[in-house]
Amino acid sequence: MAKANANTKAKRKAEAVGRKLIAQNKKARHDYLVLDTYECGIVLTGTEVKSLRQGRASLVDGFVQIDGGEAWLHNVHIPEYAQGTWTNHAARRKRKLLLHRDEIDRLGSKIQETGHTIVPLSLYFTSGRAKVEIALAKGKKEYDKRQTLREQQDRREADRAISAARRRQRGTV
Repeated sequence: MAKANANTKAKRKAEAVGRKLIAQNKKARHDYLVLDTYECGIVLTGTEVKSLRQGRASLVDGFVQIDGGEAWLHNVHIPEYAQGTWTNHAARRKRKLLLHRDEIDRLGSKIQETGHTIVPLSLYFTSGRAKVEIALAKGKKEYDKRQTLREQQDRREADRAISAARRRQRGTV
């Protein structure tokens, strides 16, 4: 019996170490050219964590601002916890990000350059802690967006052609 408990504890621990994705900002990779990414912690209240554990969040309008030597995440929508009481949180409040001082300074100097911004790419749990993947990004022009879509479409068509050729080759052998 003790061995069975040890095995289930080991399995739970292995699952907890994995990365559980909550929300992803796919539009950010379309609208911005990602230059550098950072993983950072986020300061949350109890009801926000419970709402995230239910898989509810939206990063679409989110951005990061450096203010007073601290990084703040703005416009990320974490809906109110359904079973919460008067202790519930505001859905779009600004949240503090946990980064090292040198990372904050580096990001602060980079966003002073024109066209650079910091956007959240994904929100996830790793080892039971909520993390945000943010990116230093530069805005794309409209023709860059069209070019990226064209490249993706060409890559997709090439993959289809290769897989079709492989299927035909397997069928004749």
